[in-house]
Parts: sequence; structure tokens; C-alpha cells
Amino acid sequence: MSFLIILAALGFLMLAAYRGASVILFAPVAALGAVLLTDPALVAPMFTGLFMEKMAGFLKLYLPVFLLGAVFGKTMELSGFAKSIASWVISLLGRERSVLSIVVVGALLTYGGVSLFVAVFAVYPFAAELFRQSGNPKRLIPATIALGAFTFTMDSLPGTPQIQNVIPVPFFRTNIYAAPWLGAFGGLFILVTGLTYLDRRRRLAVANGEVYGDSPINEPEPFHHDKLPAPLVALLPLILVGVTNKALTSLLPRLYDDYHSFVPSVVGPSQPITQEVAKVVAIWSIEGALLIGILSVLVLAWGRVRDKLSEGTKLAISGALLASTNTASEYGFGAIIAALPGFLVVSDALKAIPNPLVNEAVTVTALAGITGSASGGLSIALAAMSATFVRNAEVAGIPMEVMHRVASMASGGMDTLPHNGAVITLLAVTGLTHRQAYGDIFAMTLIKTLAVFVVIALYHLTGLV
Repeated sequence: MSFLIILAALGFLMLAAYRGASVILFAPVAALGAVLLTDPALVAPMFTGLFMEKMAGFLKLYLPVFLLGAVFGKTMELSGFAKSIASWVISLLGRERSVLSIVVVGALLTYGGVSLFVAVFAVYPFAAELFRQSGNPKRLIPATIALGAFTFTMDSLPGTPQIQNVIPVPFFRTNIYAAPWLGAFGGLFILVTGLTYLDRRRRLAVANGEVYGDSPINEPEPFHHDKLPAPLVALLPLILVGVTNKALTSLLPRLYDDYHSFVPSVVGPSQPITQEVAKVVAIWSIEGALLIGILSVLVLAWGRVRDKLSEGTKLAISGALLASTNTASEYGFGAIIAALPGFLVVSDALKAIPNPLVNEAVTVTALAGITGSASGGLSIALAAMSATFVRNAEVAGIPMEVMHRVASMASGGMDTLPHNGAVITLLAVTGLTHRQAYGDIFAMTLIKTLAVFVVIALYHLTGLV
């Protein structure tokens, strides 16, 4: 019975997300409903003592990353830098290579720190223009954008500043460059396999006489070649984010001891605040890097950005607050579910998977699929089972860097089920329906999921990290 209660709570939350309801509201409703059916006396104590505690703790760690990432992406958009990069890549690769061009543009933006949601809006007009001119079916645009923005640059490549690569840091005491060779190989596998699949689908559609098609919904005007910033100038903020992040990752541990204390008041006695630096140094590094990225855009393109900065940052911050609070709410949900008796059934079943990496991958990708969120599923899994993952990895002699990379990559696997927020946004922006375009998006999901197990196999065969 206790296991069925957990399944009901997960099913309820998945249904609410699929119907577009607010996870911020329904995650606590689902969690506390499960508590009510288990032990009604614990509803109020678990809400304040566990749900809100975990939710607030998540925001304390990650809210600045969400905010700075959103503002950086918005300034790249307002400055014309995102458009310049897209135009440059297309001219470099050629308009006949429409799929490859769009994948590269999305990858450059997201690996450089631009939010994947912002990347969708920035890339779509170029994708529509290229596919229209090439005669490729429009229904392949969402999967093409998804391959570039939602897969290997989101959580596979070492150093990516996307939140899915940041969340594992405090749990495994790693940094965002964890397992660079495994991550690079996994990213290459996804890129090559995804491009091969999309090219085959494109050739088959063209051979069958399929054309771009008439879509009256959200069809952008033909792209006019406005005067754009120089590509090298536009790329500079992305380069600065990467370089600064790497430099701070190396420098900050040298500036602080393992634990750093300070007294928060100079007036009267107060207790010192102590922080474990290893748990937060990677987060400090990406925050500093994104700040440098934002400042560089403002310096390089102040004239373009100045009049639109106030309104643009309001929209960016609003989106970041919604995204971070959604994930934090799911994090609190996971903490409550993990505290219920029924979770022991789940935990015991997962323990039956002897390999710690496979165990972790299955757990993370399953919860990401159920919640429809890579960051949400990852947060729930690590909040509930990170101690078990770490203990099993230590027994098996598996480095924490490998655990980090597998967890991060697994979060971006089955998360892109139909109720995923990024998928819904992508289809809305492109003016297509699930019926028209979701099949190829789901193929990217299967490739991404397969890549996790390819990476696990590679580690066991070679010991490569």
C-alpha cells in the first residue's frame, strides 16, 4: 500500500505537469497528499520542516545561477550577438547544410551559457529560413533545435554552465569539468548519432516529395540581413564565460581553506558562519563567469542594449524565477517522497541493480521522465539517494567525477517526454503540434539515453575519466 501511495503521488504530479498546471503548486499538493494517506499527523511538520527546508536550500544554492544565466542570455539576444553568431555559422557551413548549421548554432549558444529556452527563440527564425529555402520539412525543425540545445551541450560536454551540470556539484564535491573524456565522448556520440538520424529522416522526406509546408502558426518573416555585430565580437562573451569559469575553478580553492568562517556582525557578539568551500566553489565559479559575460556584453554593445535592457532583464528574471522555483518545488517533493515508507520499496528495488553507475543512471532518468524535467528529476534523485550513490561508488572504487557525469547525462535522457516544459515551449515557438513533430524529438531522447549507457560501458572497459 505504501508503494502505491508513492506511485499515485508521482502519477498525479506527472498528470498535472502534462496538463500544463503549475508544478510550484502541485508538487507540494502531491507530496502532502501522500503524507496524508500515510500519516495525517505529519502533514504540517513535513511541510515546514522538510518540504520548505529543502526548497529553500535549493534556491539558496542555485537561484543566482538561474538568474545570471537568464540575464546573460537576454543580453546576448538584445545585443544582436546571438543573431550574429547564427548568421556567421550559417554562412560558414553553407545553407545547404541546414541541419548541421542549426545544430551548431544551438550548441554554441548553450555551451556558451545561454539558457536553452532563450536559444530556442534565437535559433528558430534562422531554422525556418534555412529549411524553407532548402525545401526540408518544417516538422524536423524542433528535433534539430533539440539536438543542438537540449542534449550534448546541456549536460555531456565538460564545463557546460547549464544547470543540469551544476546541480551534482555539491553532492559529489566535484566541479563542472568532471570526467572530461567521458563527457566529450558521450557528447560526440550524441552529435554524430543525432545528425545521422536527422539526415536520414530529411532524405527520406524529400524522396517522398515532402516539402517545407504551409504553417500559419508562428511562421517568422523571411530573414532580412540587418547590420549585425562582427562574429568575433559576438563570440567574445561566450569565450570569456568559459575561460573565466575555468580560471575561477582553479583559483578559488587556493584562496580559501576547506572551511571558511566569518562573523556576520561587527556590532556585538554573533556566531560565525562557516561554509564548506568544496561544496560551493564550482557554483561561485560559474556565477563569477556569468557576471563577466554579462558585463562584457554591456561593454561591447551598450548602444544596442541600453534602451531595451530594463524591460529585457525583467522578462529574463521573471522566467528565471519561474524555472528555479519549479525545480525547487520538485526538489522539496522528492525529499518528502524519500521520507515515506513506500520509498524503501523503490530503494530496495534499485539496490537490486548491482552496478552503481547503472543504478544511478536508471534512477535519475526515470525520475526526470516522471517529472518531465531534467533538473527536477536530477534534484529529486540526488536529494533522496545521493548518500547511497556515493557509498556504493566508494565501495566499487568509482571516482566521484564519473558519478557526476553519469548523473548529469542521465537527467537529460527521458526527461523530454511529452509533458516536458522545454518540449512544450519548443513546439509552441515553432508553431507545430506533438502529432507533427514529437516523434523525432523522442528519437533524440532515445539517443541521449543510450549515450549514458555507452559512457558507462566505456568507463568499465577503459577506466577513462
